[in-house]
This record gives sequence, structure tokens and C-alpha cells, in this order.
Amino acid sequence: MELGSVFARKFSAGTSLTRSLISRHKSNTTHARRLRNGSMAVRATVSRFPMDTDAREGSGLLWGVTVTPFAAADENGQSPAYGSGGDLLPRCENCWAYFNTYCELEQWSWSCSLCGNLNGLSSEAIERYSRPQSCAEMMSSFVDLELPSQESSEEAAMQACPVYVAAVDLSSSEEFLELTKSALLAALEALPPGSLFGLATFSHKLGLYDVQGPIPVVKNIFIPPDAEGTLPVELEDVMPLLQFLAPVEACKERIASALETLRPTTSWERTAGAGQGLDGVLIGGRGFGMAMEGLCSYLGSEYGNTFALARIFAFLSGPPDFGAGQLDTRRYGEQYASKGEDADRALLPEQTPFYKDLAAVAVQAGVCVDIFAVTNEYTDLASLKFLSIESGGSLFLYTSTEDSTLPQDMYRMLSRPYAFGCVLRLRTSTEFKPGNSYGHFFPDPQYENVQHIICCDSYATYAYDFVFENNIGFSRTKSDVPTIQIAFQYAVVVPPQEHSDSGGGSTSRTKHSLQRRLRIRTLQYGVAQNIHELYDSCDPEVVLSLLVHKVILASLEEGIREGRILLQEWLVILTAQYNDAYKLIQYSNGNSIRSQIDVAFSQCPQLQPLPRLIFALLRNPLLRFHEEGVHPDYRIYLQCLFSVLEPSSLHRAVYPVLTSYATPDKQAYPRHSLSRAALITSGSPIFFLDAFTILIVFYSSTADPTLPFPPPHDCLLRTTINKLKQERCITPKLIFVRGGQDDASLFENFLIEEQDVDGSGLTSVMGFVSFLEDITQKVLEFMK
Repeated sequence: MELGSVFARKFSAGTSLTRSLISRHKSNTTHARRLRNGSMAVRATVSRFPMDTDAREGSGLLWGVTVTPFAAADENGQSPAYGSGGDLLPRCENCWAYFNTYCELEQWSWSCSLCGNLNGLSSEAIERYSRPQSCAEMMSSFVDLELPSQESSEEAAMQACPVYVAAVDLSSSEEFLELTKSALLAALEALPPGSLFGLATFSHKLGLYDVQGPIPVVKNIFIPPDAEGTLPVELEDVMPLLQFLAPVEACKERIASALETLRPTTSWERTAGAGQGLDGVLIGGRGFGMAMEGLCSYLGSEYGNTFALARIFAFLSGPPDFGAGQLDTRRYGEQYASKGEDADRALLPEQTPFYKDLAAVAVQAGVCVDIFAVTNEYTDLASLKFLSIESGGSLFLYTSTEDSTLPQDMYRMLSRPYAFGCVLRLRTSTEFKPGNSYGHFFPDPQYENVQHIICCDSYATYAYDFVFENNIGFSRTKSDVPTIQIAFQYAVVVPPQEHSDSGGGSTSRTKHSLQRRLRIRTLQYGVAQNIHELYDSCDPEVVLSLLVHKVILASLEEGIREGRILLQEWLVILTAQYNDAYKLIQYSNGNSIRSQIDVAFSQCPQLQPLPRLIFALLRNPLLRFHEEGVHPDYRIYLQCLFSVLEPSSLHRAVYPVLTSYATPDKQAYPRHSLSRAALITSGSPIFFLDAFTILIVFYSSTADPTLPFPPPHDCLLRTTINKLKQERCITPKLIFVRGGQDDASLFENFLIEEQDVDGSGLTSVMGFVSFLEDITQKVLEFMK
């Protein structure tokens, strides 16, 4: 594919990368855009709900669900029934739930499946439901219905122009800018038709580019250096928004020309603009906070008028240190002098509410912010993260420009389908209710259990835990059926040939248009009649998801040490309750007998993965101590990544999958435990480790030297790797290691089962084994 002469001139590396990305993804992307917009995946910690509070607490298990509202397929691979008339769907007058196939329908009325309320039907609904085959909501409990457009066709076409703005840090290096340019060239190829693109830069001044003329023109506004300052002029007065936002298809080469002009600000410029501090020390020049505030207000002026979605890509090479929103990074060096405070706790809370407040402004303006931090210096992502996660964006961290996957991540992120302007609402039947909700959303300030998501892709996952409304719980009769209903209202940009009018017939449109839809999924669950049924219905991956959310919250509020204690206590209580339920503990003279404790859950296969998952989570950088070399920004990055992953992906990120191969074309064993012993006893020459963000192919030192290294491109192992990379929300790094010749420490660090759980090196007894011993001891103390 020809990217044009401008593209070919300077970015030879970036261009070849962009080309390979495009050729690999183009057909998939086109196909994806033609498809119906996916499904909704819902997974529960237990498929049979606890009878009441006593049963829930007595089991030691967590109770809740994970929801991926815009998933490519649901957990069973099913799609919703599609239809129109989402505005006509009857709603319960008592709890506002939507009519669904579980409701009892009579001639003139219907009973709500969530609260039991009897509701009247309008004459239109009676007429419609007399022909059940014509209504999606009569065919399936999972529906996706079109909502009527409230705009004229001209407004709808204008709103269908998604807006993308790149905000590039010029207080940076040449290498950083080269990487950013490559990423933006990849982005330009992935943007959907009809997109508008704006280029802005920031340092001690904010630059706005007009790329619609024959040569790019930049207009700069100086950012006030003080933390309370505001921009001296409205950006609309500096450059009208529609002059700043250029149509990508018409201006692609001009945008590329503008990218070529980007240069880092010199130290002289920064000194002149930012002023000297005491003793001539340079006061920084990265006015990120003010730039973001200005851009959000700039774009917000046209929200709902010119466009329905705006996305800012913020490329950052270090901490904001100038103007409003500047961060004091000295706390990183001073953390151990913090008056006896937990060093890990000192760096987890935000130091200013500026970015959290700015996220609320972004949400009001319909702006989603993605932050790409390319830096190895302390940048205080703990303060910055709110701007991205609360606006529905992502936070990416790359510690080096050399092996950064930023261009691939950029292309991947923009190639997949996404919904915008979303509202997510979970309702339950009357016996229970949502307790906490978790994920990257903005909670509605007025309504409970309503979340706003500016931008939602097919991977974004949210979690809820449940509590009982009262002490009664579910009755033992069959009348009480636990029911949940998830409503997801969203908008998508629809290609011309896909648009259908509200009557179900097709209309020919030459332009992309905006389509609002309502996706509703109603699910019913069984009730566990005893604790064995509850344990047998457990899904350990979903339990892990809820645990990770809870532990992240606990560590933010109380520190890493407290988060670790909470996790271990949870496992102790679960183990004790399980042993009690299976009558495995025998008492003699009032004391329990130690040898009887079953810490491996040998009688319940569904619970067996949990001890290993908890051990692995305690060995994960998310919860390892700072003394073990975990950078606070990396910890925050992992918090943001882990809290948006669906359960199966999170499982891999916490406890990687280790597979062995006899040859690059023949798998030996599909799964090994993460221990050196497993490697030695398997006798296989090749191992493949999938840790979600990194993929490692390891050839053992005893492997036959005639085996091809690295594995050939047409072998089974490579095919497996390519498939995994294709399905992933981020680009995993691929590393090949030859045992005995290359440094194998990266691979060996993932073999966690011989490591001590608290990170004090290799133990005299094996790590995981001694961890189980410790849990056994704590269970005995708990039982007493």
C-alpha cells in the first residue's frame, strides 16, 4: 500500500512498521466494521447464587458479576436479537426495568420479572406483541434495538464525524518525537472514514496547527507558569475549531507534513519561556494540565453539535512541571523520609485533585483522553490516571523509546470497533442489589448504579458485587428466581450501506451516520440449596477479577501491605469455611487436628486454582513491595490495565500460561505450573510463556541444536503466537531466549513457585509449598 511521498521521506522505520501493521490488519478491520456491533459478555462468580447472607458469608466466596458490554461475543458465543423501536420497549412503572422474555405477558398487561409489578400495555404494544415473531424482545432475553435519531439528516451526518486530537509533548527528546510521529502515522491509517483530526503541541506554550492550507501554520499561546493560572485567551479566538480539525481523508499528507515540523523545545526556549528559578536552576516547561484543560473546553464548545465523540491522544515524556496541574515529583525521592509512613502507600494517592476534576470537565464535554507516557523518570501517574480512566480512555506506559510497541498499540486501538456516549445500568430482582461497582467509568452524580462511559471498546470490562436487601434472601420455593438486567445505551458510526430506517427497511445513504442503540440482557440464575452446590458453581477467574478490584482499592486507601494482608486473610477464611463445610476438620479435646486441613481444595475442582492465583497475585508487581524494585508508575499502570481486563485475560496476566513443545510444530504439554521443577521433569526442549503483556519463547540449554531458532514463521508455535497477538487488546512484546547462551533471567523470573511470597529471595523450602504451610497454620489459628 502506498502511503504517499511525504510518509516515505523521513520515517523509514515508522513507515515500514505502519505498512506491515496495515497489511496485517486491513482486511480484518474492514470486516469488523461491516459486522453487527458485537455482543455482551456476563460472567458470575457463582452460577448458583447463595440462599441468603448467612450462606454467602458462610461460604467465604465473593458474589458478583463481570460485564463486557460491547464484547465481540457473549460468554457462550451468542449474539443478541437485533431490532428497531428501542424507544417503544415497555418499562416497569415500579423499578423501571425493561420488558423481556422472562416477564409474564397477558392480553392487556405484563408482570415485571425483576420486581413482580403488574404493568398495563399500550394499544400499540398490544398490537405489536400479537405478532411475536416481528419483535426482537419477544424472541430473546438478549436484544439490541435501534433508537430513533433525534437529529436532522444533516446534523446526523455532521455528528458522525468522530474527532481525534493529538497533543504532543515538545519538552521531550528527538527519539520521543520520532516514536510519536510513527504512532500518529499508524493512527491516520486506522481512523474511520469521515474522521476529523487536530494536531496540538504543548511545552511552556500550547500550539494549535492549521493543516488545511498548502503549508501547516501553527499558532502558539503562552501558558501561565503559576499553578493557579488560566490561558490568557479562548482557543476558539486563536483558531476556529473547524479550522483546527481537518478531514483526514483530504488532508492526510498535510498532517504528515505538519508532523515532520515537530521539534523538541530547546533549553534556551524553555528558559526564556519558563523563567529561571533560584540560583539559575531551570523551572520546567511541560504545561500538560493547562493544555488539557484548554483542549477539553475547546472541543466541548461543539459537543453534541458538530460531533458526538472526541478523543484526545496525549503523548507525555515526563511529569507535568509547569502551570496549572504541575506535579511535585520530589515525593518519589522523599518517600522513605515520610515520618514512618509506608513507602508504598506514600506514592499511591494523587497529590492534587486537578486531574480528577479535569476528568469531570472532559466527560461533560464528551471528550475521552488516552495518555501515552513514554518515560523512565517518575511521572506520578497516580495523579494523572484519573484523566484517562474516568473519561473512558486508556493509560499506556512505555519505559523506553527503543522497543516501544506504541505505534502497534495505537493502530490496534483505533482498528477495533467501539461505542461512545455510553450509559451502563445494572438492575436486579428485589431480594438483592449491587453493592460496589468497579471499572473505568464516570459515576452518574444523580442516579445510583448508573455509569457513563465516553468510549467503550470490545475489551472494556466492568464488575459489580452484590449484597442482600434484607436478612430473608431467596425463598426455598421455586418462585424466587434471581434475575439481573443490564442495559447499555450507546452510539456507533454506521457505514452508508449498513444503515436501516426505523421501519426495518434499508435506506441508501452516501455518508456515514450516527446510530444510537439500546442493548439489554436479562439473565436468570439458580439458587444453591447448600454450600456444596455454591462451591461447585464457582468460576475462579471471575472471583480473581473481583479480588483484584478490591485489593487495588484497599492498597490505594491503606497501602500495599494492607492489600496483601486482605488477600491472604480472604484465602484463610475461604479455606477454613471449605474445610468446615466438608467436615474435614476433626476436633480432639476442643483442638482441631492439623493434619486434616485440606489447603488444596482437593474435594472441589472449581476452587483448586484459587491458592495458586492468590500466591501469584502476591508475587505480581501490582502487590510486590517497592524494595523489590517495583516502580510506582508501573504499579499504577498495572492497576489501570488489570481493572479493565476481562477475567480470562486477567488470569493470564496474574498466572501466566506455560506450554511446552517437542518441536516448533508439535506441542508437548498444554499447561505446566510455573516452577523450575516442571521444566526439568517435562524434558521438553521448547517452552512458550504467555504472560499477557509479554510472550517468551525459551529453548532449554539441553535442546537439540538442530532445532531451528528462532522458530520458523510457518510453524505451529508461530501460528499460535500470531493468533494470541491478534486477539489481544494491547501488543504483547515477543522475546526469544536461548538457555545457556542468552540471559534467561526474564523468563526465570516468571517461574514464581520457588520464590518466597514476600520477595526475600529463594527460600530453603519451595515458595508455593511454604505459602500453603503458612495458610494451613493461619487456618488453624482462625478455627480456634
